[in-house]
Amino acid sequence: MARDALYVCQSCGATHGKWSGRCDACGEWNTIREEAPLAPGPAGKRQARGAALDLTDLGSAEPEPPRTRAGVEELDRVLGGGLVKASALLVGGDPGIGKSTLLLQASARFARQGLKVIYVTGEESVGQVQMRARRLGLEGSPVMLAAETSLGRILATLEAEQPDLAIIDSIQTMWSDSVDAAPGSVSQVRAAAHELTQAAKRRGISVVMVGHVTKEGALAGPRVVEHMVDCVLYFEGDRGGSWRILRAHKNRFGPADEIGVFEMTGKGLIEVRNPSALFLGERGAPVPGAAVFAGIEGTRPILCEIQALVAPAPGGSPRRSVVGWDGSRLAMILAVLEARAGLSFAGTDVYLNVAGGLRVTEPAADLAVAAALVSAREDAALPQECVIFGELALSGGVRDVAQTENRLKEAAKLGFSTAILPARTRRGASHGLALREVRDVPGFVTDTFGDATPGRG
Repeated sequence: MARDALYVCQSCGATHGKWSGRCDACGEWNTIREEAPLAPGPAGKRQARGAALDLTDLGSAEPEPPRTRAGVEELDRVLGGGLVKASALLVGGDPGIGKSTLLLQASARFARQGLKVIYVTGEESVGQVQMRARRLGLEGSPVMLAAETSLGRILATLEAEQPDLAIIDSIQTMWSDSVDAAPGSVSQVRAAAHELTQAAKRRGISVVMVGHVTKEGALAGPRVVEHMVDCVLYFEGDRGGSWRILRAHKNRFGPADEIGVFEMTGKGLIEVRNPSALFLGERGAPVPGAAVFAGIEGTRPILCEIQALVAPAPGGSPRRSVVGWDGSRLAMILAVLEARAGLSFAGTDVYLNVAGGLRVTEPAADLAVAAALVSAREDAALPQECVIFGELALSGGVRDVAQTENRLKEAAKLGFSTAILPARTRRGASHGLALREVRDVPGFVTDTFGDATPGRG
C-alpha cells in the first residue's frame, strides 16, 4: 500500500499533512516541500536482542579526551582548549562573513601540527579554494582538497584515507541517494549530518560542518542537527566592518558562550588578544549617552561601550531601535525608569547600540544601559574612567551579578578608576578601584545625575 507523502517546512522542519503556503509552526511563507516518508522497518519483526550494556558509576574516572591545539589562541579558547578527537562540530554564519576563510586557516594550522586534514567543498571548485589559499599564504600547507557533494563518495573517502580532521563546506550542499529529496532540504541535511557524525564517532575523525543561517541568524535546517553534534559555533560580525566574533553556543567539551575575536584583513583573519581594548579603542572625551559596561563572555571579562541617544519623536510616534542587545529588555528598562525613578521617555525616540559589533546577552548590563539612557536624556556625560554593571529588578532594586572580581580586575588593567556596582555584591579585592555601591534605581539616578527632570521628553 502506498504511503502518504509528507510535507516538510524547509525552515523549521515541521511536518504537515498537506501542502499550504504558510508554515503554522514558524510562520514562514513558501517553505513547505513534499518529501518521501521514511521507510518503516519490516512488519511483524521485533528487533533482535543484543548484548547487555557495560554499566559504570559516577565515581569512575574517565580520561580527558585528547585535544590538538591549533596554535590560534582565540580559536582554541572557543573550542575549550583545542580540537577533540572523534568530535562533530557545526559552524554557522551569514554569507560572506568569513567562515570558509576561518576554516581554511584553521585546517592549515592543524595540518602543520601533524594532523591529516581533508577539506571538502560543495560550493566552490578546487581552483577557487587554492586561489584563496595563495592569497592567505597557505599554499604550502599539507591540506588535501576535494570538490564533491555526494555523501556516499565523501564517506568512502573518509573510510579510505582515515584523516584526523575533515571539513565539510557546507552541509546544505551534501546529498544522499538514499533520501528522496533535493539537496538542502530538511531530510537531506538531517541524513548528511547524521552520517557524518556517526563516521566521526566510529572512525575517530574530527568532522567540522559548515551550516547556512536563516535571515533571523539561526542555523538553517532542523534543530535536530544541533543536537547531533558536539559543538555549535556561530561566526558573527558586520560584513561592512573588520571585526569578527566566533561564539560557542554549545560545547560538550568546554564552556558555552565563550567567544574569540578576530580582525578580517586582506591576509585573512588575525586574532585579537585584547578585545576590551578593541571595543573601547574609539572612545574620546566624555559625551552624553555613553557608558562602559564590564561584562563576562564565557570565561573572559570584556569591557564595551553602550551608547544611547534620546531625541524628540517627530509626529508623536516614538521609535525604539536596538543594535547588539535585546529589544524587549530595553522596553523593561524604560518601564522601570519611568515607574520607579519618575523619568518618562514618552514622545522620544530611543536608540541603543553596543559599540564594536559585540552582542551582549547577560542581564548584568541592565545598570549600564539605564545609565546610558539617563545620561542621554539629561544630556549629562558620565565620568570617563568609570565602569558600570548590575542587574535591575522590576521593583527598581539593583541585583548582584556573578564574577565581580574578574570584571573589576579587567577594568583596573585598562586604566579605569571607578566602578558602579550593586551594593550587595559578593566580591574580593577591589583591585585599586573606587567602588560606588548602588541599591536601587532612584538612588543611582539621584547620586549620579542629581535631580533629573521627571517630565522631560
